[in-house]
Amino acid sequence: MSTGIEARHARGCPQNRRNGREGRCDCTPTYQAQVWDAKAQKRIRRTFPTKTGAKQWRHDAITAVRAGDLSGERGPTLKEASDSWLAGIRDGTITNRSGDPYKPQARRDYDRILRVRILPALGHMRLTEVTTRDVQALVDDLVSKGAAPATVDTVTTPLKALYRRAVARGDVRANPTVGIEKPGVRSAPRSVVSPEQAAAMIAVLSGADRVLWACAFYTGMRRGELTALRRENVDLATGLIHVRHGWDAQEGEIAPKSRKGRRKIPVVAVLRDHLDQHLLTHDRERVFESQSWIAYAAMRAREAWEAVGLPVVTLHECRHTFASFAIASGMNAKTVCTIMGHADIATTYDLYGHLLPGSEDEAATRLDAFFEQADATTVAQTVAHPAKMAT
Repeated sequence: MSTGIEARHARGCPQNRRNGREGRCDCTPTYQAQVWDAKAQKRIRRTFPTKTGAKQWRHDAITAVRAGDLSGERGPTLKEASDSWLAGIRDGTITNRSGDPYKPQARRDYDRILRVRILPALGHMRLTEVTTRDVQALVDDLVSKGAAPATVDTVTTPLKALYRRAVARGDVRANPTVGIEKPGVRSAPRSVVSPEQAAAMIAVLSGADRVLWACAFYTGMRRGELTALRRENVDLATGLIHVRHGWDAQEGEIAPKSRKGRRKIPVVAVLRDHLDQHLLTHDRERVFESQSWIAYAAMRAREAWEAVGLPVVTLHECRHTFASFAIASGMNAKTVCTIMGHADIATTYDLYGHLLPGSEDEAATRLDAFFEQADATTVAQTVAHPAKMAT
């Protein structure tokens, strides 16, 4: 078999008779190509419907073996590799790109996506055998079934993370998720309200509901951070709220979303009175009663706002609103980033910089003032030192 390609006939085909003579062929043969991996001391075989396909694969495979891109060591299947990866995420030995443990919700989402979306299609393949074409076929199938762009992006996320780690550790030569074509994800406009609307929306509420929404509008805390907020973390004497915990629906109190999630938020005057009265009249470990209480508070707020014709927002949209207030106030960009708990300033401005209506007009006004000041300075210098300016 000097060519490295062997014709494979059906079991009953006369061509299979070992009588020293060639028999007639009553079937449509397939062609098995093979190459030798000296490093692994194993043969690598593939079967093709045509001899041309077998020849082309063998030619490419010889080159790939020499380059180290193809090996006779089969390695784990994608399912086996993903099971090991998820186990490492669960026990904390595998962290995210920031070096932080994955949050419980992320772990659950990755497990579900792999189990429902990815492994049925690719799980049987070896980790090293999955190609960009295979991942693209998975994406194309999702798109053809009407999956939203955001859903497609979410489905590929755990696969990207798994292969990013595998490449970094030399388990595979290339990441098959790189270069795939996906529909663009276009974020829906974020709902924000003006300071006047926020004040009116808080005013129509009562009791602890009013305090909850005041905190949401004037601190920008995430829903989980509001749920986990403890009395001891509200320091009205120094005017600071210390964000030290988040909340998971199944696991309860957890660490903040990221390292930057642990932060200090200043208590603005409009919020202080709400918090002061609430803490005096409610003697509980946490500022707000429970996760379920917050869910019902959101329902009560919606009903109250709809009844008087005010906008309706979610707790997370209050976070967007607070960010727009901070940016519109002229707050230092690094301070906004820190208070919001973002990883970097770019994230802050990419998400929130455009939110407040009229910000473009304000920018034009500021630029006009800058250029007018620059012109005035140039004129003054010319009058004071005409010869120097001329040279």
